[in-house]
Amino acid sequence: QVHLVESGGGLVQPGGSLRLSCAASGLTFNHYAFGWFRQAPGKERDGVSCISFTDASPYYADSVKGRFTISRDNAKNTVYLQMNNLKPEDTAVYFCQALRGDPLTLQRMCLMPKEEFDYWGQGTQVSVSS
Repeated sequence: QVHLVESGGGLVQPGGSLRLSCAASGLTFNHYAFGWFRQAPGKERDGVSCISFTDASPYYADSVKGRFTISRDNAKNTVYLQMNNLKPEDTAVYFCQALRGDPLTLQRMCLMPKEEFDYWGQGTQVSVSS
């Protein structure tokens, strides 16, 4: 059985940092691309960042470019999202999602609806407020 478990969320002041983790189990980790998505109350789900298992450069949404960094540790079956200089508009539930295979482009992957992914986690809350 496959599980994706997100952790690392919390309450932080504007300008602060958090590192989210997505621990995957039950799948062949290096056969999957991963993405971080977020959904704020009353808003649609947005793709934040996506990473392949190849050498392709990760994709970042314009709203987080230069502030967030996605990475993966194949030895630990974990994907990370380092979030720096957090802003109140970053407040949302953050989800990790897995897609088997190499996507056509990571930008396209980050625009895909949730149902087209193979697996997803339950999410972790990130709140940015003073």
